[in-house]
Amino acid sequence: MKYEVYKDLYIRDMYAIFELFSIGPKGLIPKRIAFIPTEYPDIYNLVFGDINKSDEIDDYSVSDNGDRNKVLATVAYAVEIYLNKHPNRYVFFTGSTKERTRLYRMAIGLNFDELSTKFNIYCQTDTGIIPFQKNISTTGLLIKRKL
Repeated sequence: MKYEVYKDLYIRDMYAIFELFSIGPKGLIPKRIAFIPTEYPDIYNLVFGDINKSDEIDDYSVSDNGDRNKVLATVAYAVEIYLNKHPNRYVFFTGSTKERTRLYRMAIGLNFDELSTKFNIYCQTDTGIIPFQKNISTTGLLIKRKL
């Protein structure tokens, strides 16, 4: 993606967990990206959000730290690293709200030309999984590294 990313990532558990700090007017906000196995072989759910006081991901928090694009680009960067280490896996993600899912779809749409050179990208709709399309209602997104 054509945005700056946070390169200082703490990666652990065989690339299943990525941690970073959002840096902005509200200070340092710890964030975590986790790739969680699903009931389907080779499909992993991406979970992302602030790290709360219980050391868990809070995917409903709104940090508003002025670095949204950098954070989203860093999530995309982490997905790329993860899929480079696990090229036969798919990553599924959805927002914790409809608005966040729409934001993620829009971010992919804005960067689709670049992303589609590296990844096969699909949308989950009410009728099933289809190749990515801009400006459609999606309930989730699925990405696989091109081999």
